[in-house]
Amino acid sequence: MSSIRAVLFDLDGTLLDTAPDLLSALNRVRREHQLADLPLATLRNIANMGSKTMVKTAFGIEESDPHFGALREKFLAYYEENIANSTCFFPQIETVLIHLEQNNIPWGIVTNKLTRHTKQLLQALNIAQRPACVICGDSLAKAKPHPEPILHACQLMQQNPKDCLYVGDAVTDVMASKSAGIKVVVALYGYIHQEEDPFSWQADGYINEPQEIIKWL
Repeated sequence: MSSIRAVLFDLDGTLLDTAPDLLSALNRVRREHQLADLPLATLRNIANMGSKTMVKTAFGIEESDPHFGALREKFLAYYEENIANSTCFFPQIETVLIHLEQNNIPWGIVTNKLTRHTKQLLQALNIAQRPACVICGDSLAKAKPHPEPILHACQLMQQNPKDCLYVGDAVTDVMASKSAGIKVVVALYGYIHQEEDPFSWQADGYINEPQEIIKWL
């Protein structure tokens, strides 16, 4: 039998499919600069890498560009206005969460997304009260790939890291989990760039669909 007593999830690309709303905000800024809309496939591979990377990709500029800050702020403002228009659970995620809750297995969120966006999103989807803990990118002094957020989440849930499982879709998730001494599986259905090889990350496991999480419990 597995010793998993709690499960932690990354947010974007693992628990929630947020790419459509992120892309909508980016394209709104692009249209204001007489640029054509980007297809969803362009952003989907980087939607878990943060607003800076998304702006760099959408506008082909670096942070040193004098217009970078204004473009990023406009993008974030538009995203906040329409943060949950199309965002939803990935298929089968709700089934997994119900299974955890029915079996008294606490679950939480450890994300690098900013607190203000995370809280707004969870409230918009009426799930803010369900996670046992929510650790965001600005909750602590360190963010993933540092292990501190995961260790803090385990502490809040009163669980030993070795008895917990983390589910994510980025190499930073694997790095943080390994450093924290927590088992980690990679969500292959998530926002993984086509040029990345997730199997080189040497996670404890890989899943093609969320329901496979239940097999780890």
